[in-house]
Amino acid sequence: MKEFSIGEKVRLVSLPPYLKTADTMPMLRPADILQVGDEGTVLDRRPGGYWGVRFPKGAFLMDDQYLESV
Repeated sequence: MKEFSIGEKVRLVSLPPYLKTADTMPMLRPADILQVGDEGTVLDRRPGGYWGVRFPKGAFLMDDQYLESV
């Protein structure tokens, strides 16, 4: 399990089958909104091993297996 700091820059290393928004009521979105290599900022740690990450195209809940530190 990877650990990131709040505010840390991360890069998307692979795409999940779908994306879950980091909204109060999360919604599933198609994964093609983002591309491998997109960079974002860690917003917070969420239950279930997810990280809230702000990308230029929105904030999403990401499992650490899809992220790496920049």
